[in-house]
Amino acid sequence: MNSTYLLAAEEADKNPLIPEPYDIFWSAVVFIVIAFVFGKYVVPRLTKVLDERTQKIEGGIAKAEAVQAEAQATLQQYQEQLAEARLEAARIREEARTQGAAILAAMRSDAQAEADRIVAAGHSQLEAQRQQIVTELRAELGRTAVDLAEKIIGQSVADEAKQAASIDQFLRELDENAGIGVGR
Repeated sequence: MNSTYLLAAEEADKNPLIPEPYDIFWSAVVFIVIAFVFGKYVVPRLTKVLDERTQKIEGGIAKAEAVQAEAQATLQQYQEQLAEARLEAARIREEARTQGAAILAAMRSDAQAEADRIVAAGHSQLEAQRQQIVTELRAELGRTAVDLAEKIIGQSVADEAKQAASIDQFLRELDENAGIGVGR
């Protein structure tokens, strides 16, 4: 009993948290084998995958930066084209205003020339009518003067030369006395 008691006492004195030395040895061997396998096969593959991911991410960042730079260049080009288009539109508007003013001035000039032509035609027509009326009045006045002269003198003034001379003399006297001139 003593020996069982001793064994039981030894077992009671032993710490249950501390493993046996053979457990420690075999655990260390298994740990070293697993560490070797991990170090030889798993870690390089994991490193390779992580490196590939890093390269993809860096490549994606580089592509994004390139796309952003291209977009910025395109935006700059668009803004330049827009500025050029605005300048061109302003130039076209100014040119249209200038052409409009020139057309308006030409139309005014043409209208003034047409008005002047119409007025000149009216004046020449009036002058022609006045000349015609004066001629008709002279003839009528001449006939009336001859008739009066015949009544006053009591004889016929049938001779055309005498009649024309008498009419001309009467008209001259009439012009001098009345102040009415031909062509006034």
